[in-house]
Amino acid sequence: MPPRSKAINHWATVLGLVIGAAVLADTSAPELQHWREPTTGMEFIALPAGTFWMGSPLDEPGREVFEGHHPVRLEHTTWMGRTEVTQSEWRQVMGANPSSFSGCDECPVEQVTWIEAEAFARRLGDRSRGSRFRLPTEAEWEYACRAGSTTAFASGATLSAVQANVDGRYPSAGTAASGWKARTVAVASYPPNAWGLFDLHGNVWEWTADDACPPPATETTDPLAHCTRRGAPAKKIIRGGSWAFDVDSARCGLRYTHRPQDRGYSLGLRLVREVTAPN
Repeated sequence: MPPRSKAINHWATVLGLVIGAAVLADTSAPELQHWREPTTGMEFIALPAGTFWMGSPLDEPGREVFEGHHPVRLEHTTWMGRTEVTQSEWRQVMGANPSSFSGCDECPVEQVTWIEAEAFARRLGDRSRGSRFRLPTEAEWEYACRAGSTTAFASGATLSAVQANVDGRYPSAGTAASGWKARTVAVASYPPNAWGLFDLHGNVWEWTADDACPPPATETTDPLAHCTRRGAPAKKIIRGGSWAFDVDSARCGLRYTHRPQDRGYSLGLRLVREVTAPN
């Protein structure tokens, strides 16, 4: 069994009661479906359509102006990658591994630009019958990160380096400092959120499809932001914080930006699957 699968099965066993209490205790909520991409083994979970509050409330510690609080409706199932794309998965599709922390197949790939992430998604779709792949919209990403929660982190009001791969030397206000790995770690090394998704807090930043536009003030449905100015390439939104950033950078509502051509040792990705034909 591959190392990542062992880690996922471990957390599914250890945290089964917790996940059940958080999600499946509501008998109206269906059990989430899973699907595995056959050529790479990449796993996806079907998140149900729903409405949630995106951004952060005015009283959330660490909140920034760019995190406008507004309702969002997602009208379709979102097949979200269960983990960040790994170095092994990237190499299988692209033929090389750009990561600065190489030699760890199950660590997330990094040193990846937005442009390269888009190319990876297209190439994976070319070899996977009945599916195509893309970066998540910013709204899909935050919906997945929150997993039904309304707090600063999916795990509650605070987070530590015991719960996610973040720089715990710089904690949220009023909380104690915790450890620091000083590098990426294998995906699924930390507990999943209530929907069984891993590392939406920390490890590497994750590119989204959206331009870095001001947040809307009213409810939106299936939003994808484009606000490119003529003659100036739009910056793109990245989410989730990383091993190299403080705890608050991993808040569910935190928005950070990079140019699409930028690369860095904590810039990675997670994919969304779109079903194009029955398997």
